Amino acid sequence: MTFTIVSLLPTLQNTNGDAQNADVLARRARWAGLEAEVVAVDDRSALPERVDAVVLGSGSDASLESSREALLAMHDELRRWGTEGVPVLAVGTGWELLSWGIETGDGRSIEGLGILPGRAAPRDGRVTGDLVVKSPLLGMLVGFENHARDYLGAEGSPLGRVRAGGGNGRESGQEGVVMGAVFGTHLHGPVLAKNPAFADHLLGIMAERAGVAYAPGGRAGEVDGYAAAARAVQLRAAGVEASAH
Repeated sequence: MTFTIVSLLPTLQNTNGDAQNADVLARRARWAGLEAEVVAVDDRSALPERVDAVVLGSGSDASLESSREALLAMHDELRRWGTEGVPVLAVGTGWELLSWGIETGDGRSIEGLGILPGRAAPRDGRVTGDLVVKSPLLGMLVGFENHARDYLGAEGSPLGRVRAGGGNGRESGQEGVVMGAVFGTHLHGPVLAKNPAFADHLLGIMAERAGVAYAPGGRAGEVDGYAAAARAVQLRAAGVEASAH
């Protein structure tokens, strides 16, 4: 079998290179001796018959309505994937579009697809910089954030606690949201390249659903060493003790 990893709307939703999270999953699967392919899907007609994972990156506010219309055409599929446990990783505005809705700083209100709980609302000023999150499921996660909205209503199911940075905001101390195998986060990087354990968690879900075994390949160990060194530098810069994870 071949894992099929869908990169949703890479033309509109790839401002921070987050669509490349799909390539990280495919590469790590191949290092483990499994076949994998990435399928770019900018409209519903391009959806493959088999979908093992979905990646939705972040875009600009100028593309919010266009992205919403394209995703709305795939609403039934998105709900089915969520119900069936297909791993879905949504970052930044991609995550916001899967929420209950988005309020923009210029007064627009954009209805979300309602796949994930919560909504995005304007904050006082843009937050940018290092973001470090302690996840009970995935350990310490690092990346950078760049957003002008807070995320409200995810208190019951966050990805983790903020150790450095803003995260969901409004003094919640939390970052991201998780619903089953659907993950929303502000973490850019791409997040799966900086946090191999997160990638392997998603690959584990994919493998279990497919009835095959997954274990990181030898090449992954070498690459993960580079990621660990980069993470250590970022943790020091953010003032977080590496031993805290």
